[in-house]
Amino acid sequence: MYFERIYDDGLAQASYIVACPGSGEAAVVDPLRDLDQYLDKIDELGFDLVGVVETHIHADFLSGGRDLARATGATLYISGEQSEGWEYAGLDGLDVVEMTHGDQFKLGNVVIEAAHTPGHTPEHLSFLVTDGAQSDEPMMALTGDFAFVGDLGRPDLLEKAAGERGTAETGAKQLFDSVKNVLCQWDDSVQIWPGHGAGSACGKALGSIPASTVGYERRNAWWGPYVENDDPEGFADELLSGQPESPTYFRNMKEMNRDGVEGQDAVVPSIPRLTPEGFREAADFDVNLLDLRDFEDFSREHIAGSVNLPSLDSLSDQAGWVVDYDRPIVLVVEPQNLDEATRALYRVGFTDFEGYIPRIGGYATATDHIELIDAGRAHVLKTHQDAMILDVRSQSEFNEGHIPGAKHVHYGRLEDHLDEMPDDRPIVVHCASGRRAMVGASILESNGFENIYNFPGGVDEWRDDGFDVE
Repeated sequence: MYFERIYDDGLAQASYIVACPGSGEAAVVDPLRDLDQYLDKIDELGFDLVGVVETHIHADFLSGGRDLARATGATLYISGEQSEGWEYAGLDGLDVVEMTHGDQFKLGNVVIEAAHTPGHTPEHLSFLVTDGAQSDEPMMALTGDFAFVGDLGRPDLLEKAAGERGTAETGAKQLFDSVKNVLCQWDDSVQIWPGHGAGSACGKALGSIPASTVGYERRNAWWGPYVENDDPEGFADELLSGQPESPTYFRNMKEMNRDGVEGQDAVVPSIPRLTPEGFREAADFDVNLLDLRDFEDFSREHIAGSVNLPSLDSLSDQAGWVVDYDRPIVLVVEPQNLDEATRALYRVGFTDFEGYIPRIGGYATATDHIELIDAGRAHVLKTHQDAMILDVRSQSEFNEGHIPGAKHVHYGRLEDHLDEMPDDRPIVVHCASGRRAMVGASILESNGFENIYNFPGGVDEWRDDGFDVE
């Protein structure tokens, strides 16, 4: 058997290639939408792609399942355990097989068996993989967003992201049953290869190790004692508490992955470099002007109205939080970073690009700046000018320690709280490094707020300088 994990750090997402070298048949599990990485690898290995497998309707990225099946003629394997309102659509012209619990398909000697593991989503499937040339026992399980290393997939996304009330508690009960009656029935030696690693918002305590085993997780993961003691209530309480914020774009992704979107084959959009005249013409319309430079460069000078997304590693997630899907995008990005940036945006459903510019010099007709300040200056502004201290970190970070009197709004939800921001006194924005703070500060500035400061040192520098922390 051939097996390979393909991992995207920005989304903390894993897709997989499974193949039988003897027959040359291969399948890809949970592909991202930029298909060339899979097609190139399959071609390099000399395999024939005959299957594309989806574990569930994803919320955190735009799936490439339909597009990959359409581009290659491969069979698309999806869940047949769909719930009302969440039935797959957009499948016309595809060879589709709906899998239910216990269903199998083969890649030569490799057997792939579906296991219905609801909880994270009602339709969720995991896939047991058996190398029939070596054994008749499963070697591994591709668990998608059901079981992670050290954690389980959160069951509250249909409620928090899609607005379906009551589904979090129902999902928690389903997840307990899936762990007890499916996962824990597999042999302890079965390897667990999950769909996400540390950094994903699909759980609260995901490990950074690529894989684990059933036995190790049963003995060491947080959920083990609850299952051993048959305590579904305690399990649900622990599972649902402390989950990270549900990104605003998750609803978009759920609906797009359920319904399908128009395919663009394997080609990531090619973004043209704009002339100064072309840029000014585009900027006259209602566009998302995204500056992808480092936040320190952005602070010194940037085009008025632009929003800073300073981390390419986190671009997919940050863009999903704050960028309007209904407006075209213009990028400020260095040419050597253009492909990486485009892929990151494409993976979460952005395809409408007007173009890019490599710098602001020669393009900008009006510029702004956002001053970076230290703890001493932030304290003076708070004490003597009644500045609002705006903490844009996650709720869990805020709970661990924050500046007294600080207002907490996650940077991705600022657009919903603009009426709570003062326009008659300074606003000092902070996170833990300055990056998320600059996202938030630039959102405020682009909405007409003035007297905005970025305090990169955050709570740690505030405490180190001797100021109180709650």
